[in-house]
Amino acid sequence: MTAPIPVLLDTDIGSDIDDALCLAYLLRQPRCELVGITTVTGEARKRAMLADALCRAAGRTDIPIHSGAETPLLVPQEQPQAPQAEALAKFPHRDDFPPNTAVEFLRETIHRRPGEITLLAIGPMTNLGLLFATDPEIPRLLKALVLMCGRFDFSKPAYGPREWNAMCDPHATAIVYGVPVASHLSVGLDVTTQCQMDREECRRRLRGGSLDVAAAMAEVWFRHAGLITFHDPLAGTLIFEPEICTYADGQVEVELLSRQVSGMTHWTPAPAPHRIAVEVDPERFFRHYFEVTEITEAQSHGEID
Repeated sequence: MTAPIPVLLDTDIGSDIDDALCLAYLLRQPRCELVGITTVTGEARKRAMLADALCRAAGRTDIPIHSGAETPLLVPQEQPQAPQAEALAKFPHRDDFPPNTAVEFLRETIHRRPGEITLLAIGPMTNLGLLFATDPEIPRLLKALVLMCGRFDFSKPAYGPREWNAMCDPHATAIVYGVPVASHLSVGLDVTTQCQMDREECRRRLRGGSLDVAAAMAEVWFRHAGLITFHDPLAGTLIFEPEICTYADGQVEVELLSRQVSGMTHWTPAPAPHRIAVEVDPERFFRHYFEVTEITEAQSHGEID
């Protein structure tokens, strides 16, 4: 049997719904050892409560959850609130998360398990930027770094020049891309936007366990959106099913000089150090995602695991 992969998740769960869908996947993925969850950006403590609600719905109260940085390093806050926290009233959850414990938790956990941890970051890079800047040894102690971050194909102007996670804290993003890691994968906007599902199909399929919490959060999202783009779940699945995408190696640089394009990611083909996803098989992605996350009627009644 394949050994579980230890994963630390850093997330801004509570804004776009895709973070909750990524966490639901990790909680159901049998090959994932979810070592801990850290939250980032505005109302980080409410985001920790949302993560706890999903974990409890999956029957997991053993996963450490830590609230992290709420403001970017240098630029104004683009994401001050966690609107999907509205759904918390419907589900059991902890509410006693102390502020700003995420970076120290990440540091201690990675030092305790050198060469073992895959760090999956699916929100603004503030926690990671602080972690890498205050403990330069951390990047070489990671087994892998997987980011839902950046945009690398500028032939698709409809996507806009910048990706949200990269632009919300561009200086932290630059720190993260500026240090060597044994394995560094970025899954960018140009690839993730190919994995979309309309509102009614999502309502039909997001059921059972932690997906019940995600579905309630999705109703807040659907007030201004008619579909869900599975940005973060795609990044999460690639840890376990890398064949869903194809890749290219190169150098990623982050724009900082102009406020109008701050956080824009520039990719140049090269032997190293950054691997990016370049093509995705959306059908294969969705098939794998729901094979892992969907709960059968027998499972919902506790008859089988």
